[in-house]
Amino acid sequence: MAKPIKLTDFKSDARIVQGRVLLCALVILSMLGALVARMYYLQVVQYDYHSTLSDNNRVHVQPVPPTRGRIHDRNGIVLAENRPSYSLNITHERVPNLPATLELLQDLLELDAESMERAARRLQQRRRPFEAVPIMFELTEAQIARLAVNQFRLPGVEVQASFVRHYPLGEKFAHAIGYVGRINEAELQRIDTVAYAGTHYIGKTGIERQYEDWLHGTVGYEEVETNARGRVLRVLKRTDPQPGRDLTLHLDARLQQIAQEALAGRRGAVVAIEPDTGGVLAFVSQPSFNPNLFVTGISHADYAALRDSLDRPLFNRVLRGQYPPGSTIKPMIALAGLEHGAATRSSRVYDPGFYQLPNHSHRYRNWNRRGDGWVDMRFSIARSNDTFFYDLAHKLGIDHMHDFLSKFGLGQRVALDMFEEQTGLMPSREWKRNARGQPWYPGETLIAGIGQGYMMMTPLQLAHSTALLASRGKWMRPRLLKDAEGLEPDTSDTPDDIQLSNPDDWEFIIDAMEDVMHASHGTARGAARDAEYQIAGKTGTAQVVAIAQGNEYDSEALQERHRDHALFIGFAPADEPRIAVAVMVENGESGGREAAPVARALFDAWLLTGAETPDPQQEQSQ
Repeated sequence: MAKPIKLTDFKSDARIVQGRVLLCALVILSMLGALVARMYYLQVVQYDYHSTLSDNNRVHVQPVPPTRGRIHDRNGIVLAENRPSYSLNITHERVPNLPATLELLQDLLELDAESMERAARRLQQRRRPFEAVPIMFELTEAQIARLAVNQFRLPGVEVQASFVRHYPLGEKFAHAIGYVGRINEAELQRIDTVAYAGTHYIGKTGIERQYEDWLHGTVGYEEVETNARGRVLRVLKRTDPQPGRDLTLHLDARLQQIAQEALAGRRGAVVAIEPDTGGVLAFVSQPSFNPNLFVTGISHADYAALRDSLDRPLFNRVLRGQYPPGSTIKPMIALAGLEHGAATRSSRVYDPGFYQLPNHSHRYRNWNRRGDGWVDMRFSIARSNDTFFYDLAHKLGIDHMHDFLSKFGLGQRVALDMFEEQTGLMPSREWKRNARGQPWYPGETLIAGIGQGYMMMTPLQLAHSTALLASRGKWMRPRLLKDAEGLEPDTSDTPDDIQLSNPDDWEFIIDAMEDVMHASHGTARGAARDAEYQIAGKTGTAQVVAIAQGNEYDSEALQERHRDHALFIGFAPADEPRIAVAVMVENGESGGREAAPVARALFDAWLLTGAETPDPQQEQSQ
């Protein structure tokens, strides 16, 4: 039997289709509504937020480093300036593959392993986001050309023109001016990173560090628009940086050069001070070094050569070298004796060539083994007789010596703007108990009376005490800064002037110091020959190694570096001093023969009208 034919229900199918179409329409409308709602939320409700994100993708704030202030000597000669240079910068965030980029740069620029290691260290330092880091300085034209041709292969790498610190006179002022260098991790912890944004250098030593806040300036900013590869398309807004302030120093470049030439390559230090102001006119530590090597990063080989040199060119002898003052201290010891009544101007002592304490067999030698017979104070200063000062020190005592010599700045920092200065040492009973756990012995007082033993002074302190003698006790802290707009060093802690019970004692001691230079028995009479002005001075020698009792000093038997240091202090003109000088020649042996002529060269250059002095800038450029 045949099955019945099933007829199609068109009405039912139409209802199903209509339902499905309606459902699809509802789904589409719902999705469209959700999309419109989302678009409304993103573009209307969150407009400010996403607008900011968009701007951050194309607009970046870049710091603009300020130009560092220049440094001049008192005559306007430039001691530190900024020289244009091309550097290679990398912005880490814009480099897709940093190791591959560095490898490519090494091949293109033919860099050695040390240069690449230095670049890697710089890239690892803490920095602001999107801050370009310079990894190479002073690019050559050939290197710039190679980078330009391969720019499409180096996203995030760019060549930028900038200013680099430069010291035109090189090693002549390295220890006084100091140098700038790359900011290291320790310095990043203490500096204001906002104030140093975009800046990669900071003062490391000398004036560069002492007045860093004034030389640095204030950073500026630029809002720049960039493309997807990070290339700057245009500058939207700019706030100009404020350049650092220029500094003018008391230093005189010509006098500095004369002092260096007078040292003639010997190890030593020379300091010249203007007594009326405390201004340091010459600041020489020999040997020196080229500070330009440190600005963009010194190589391991160059640094090792400086560090390992026996002559220690990196050591600042003026501020950090501590030496026994030797006989240069005798004018101050004589003043102490007069002030405390331990001696009078006419006091006499018999010198057989040595001195003995009562009931002691030890002989304290005079440098003249034959002795000078009966000597008084003025003769003993000029002749540098040790026996008279052994006797005076014994009568004076270490307590009075310590208290009086401390008024001259011994054992303390005296400079106004030289943070590296060491204190030196003015020994006392209390110091020895604390430092050595021992009592003070009478023989140590005698040795201190001729500037030996525990007593130590820096060349700067020697020059300062000389300036105090020249000014008859007027205290002026030594300073390098002469002029800077709005900058006034704090002088509130300057000690009181030295007041003597009898002010005429100043003139008596200074007359004796003139005898050192101009009398027939003076120890530096050769250095004052034919001088057109009166010089007051004092020679000295400082032992490097001790000589056993009964033995004589034999220069030929000693190694060169074990020979005595030669010292000299002096000022001129003696009646109205305009310059005070301290000279220390390491292992020079004779203060009168080796150190005093150096001071004479400075006196002549400073005092004589029309003195012919070389121009250090002109000579440097030749």
